[in-house]
Amino acid sequence: MSPVRLMDLSGRTGRDDPPPALISWSSGKDAAYALLEVRRTRAVTPVGLLTTMTERFARVSMHGVREELLHRQADALDLPLTAVRIPYPCPNDVYERAMGEAIEQVRSQGVRTIVFGDLFLEDVRRYRESRMEKAGMTCVFPLWHRPTQELARAMLRDGMRARLVCVDPRVLGRSFAGRPFDEELLADLPRKVDPCGENGEFHTFVTDLPLFRSPIRVRGGEVVERDGFLFADLQPE
Repeated sequence: MSPVRLMDLSGRTGRDDPPPALISWSSGKDAAYALLEVRRTRAVTPVGLLTTMTERFARVSMHGVREELLHRQADALDLPLTAVRIPYPCPNDVYERAMGEAIEQVRSQGVRTIVFGDLFLEDVRRYRESRMEKAGMTCVFPLWHRPTQELARAMLRDGMRARLVCVDPRVLGRSFAGRPFDEELLADLPRKVDPCGENGEFHTFVTDLPLFRSPIRVRGGEVVERDGFLFADLQPE
């Protein structure tokens, strides 16, 4: 893992300024909307993005997004990106050690807060809070317990654009891989599928956000199956 790079904090002078925070960045809609929410409310000052990359594939872990597209998001947000590189497959102790090293670097630069885009999975939240508390970090969950039907449409109303990059074929057909996350998609989702995919039914890549300097242009690529999931290989234009 390369050294963690954070936005320069030297300009923050006021006692009442929001605390600096790292954004846990998956490249998908929930992380992006969490960032948008903390910017709106001034709950924190985002100073960097932290993403887990599967080293063997040079792609965002679980989402399967190409590293070049991830860097385009960071450039569009004008926030430094740090990739925590993990092996494939990755035992949990290896993952926790890699994340722990990254968080230690962040703390050494004066950051004590990390923002997550989780919605309602209690076990995931407890795990994050437990690990971050041990590391001396505070967790912020700006989207927690927002009704997902309402949240999905709020994302669209606020101008976020995304594509489905990973789908679980046990609950969604192959045709969903690569589709835009839009009203038509929400209408087509089976009733048992959460509109935000919070149960792992699908993952997304954000191509536009009000915070982006410009949209990220992508074209559809091959859909491949790996580890029981379908991945749409979006490519940069």
